[in-house]
Amino acid sequence: MRRGELYRVARPSSRDPRKSRVFVIASRQVLIDSRFSTVICAPVYAAYEGLSTQVPVGVDEGLKHDSAIHCDELVSLHKSALTHYVGHLSPHKLDQLNTALIAALQLHDE
Repeated sequence: MRRGELYRVARPSSRDPRKSRVFVIASRQVLIDSRFSTVICAPVYAAYEGLSTQVPVGVDEGLKHDSAIHCDELVSLHKSALTHYVGHLSPHKLDQLNTALIAALQLHDE
């Protein structure tokens, strides 16, 4: 399990109307490799509004159609739920994820 990998998760929450949803792992690698049972993930939705907190993804990342990672909706998921590997982000997309996370968490000086 690596940062930037995408996994399809069945029934991620009772509030999500979909049977499954794809998530990208956003946690730092040291946490992923640790004994902690959860990792921080960002959901992937078909909607893309071009926000600074969204990263466009698609077939190149293992998805069936164009979508977007939504960094404003971070969740903690059990590692045991991340079993259906879909694909991974390229180094360029991982840089875009980092930029979107900085914007979503307002980690830059203003």
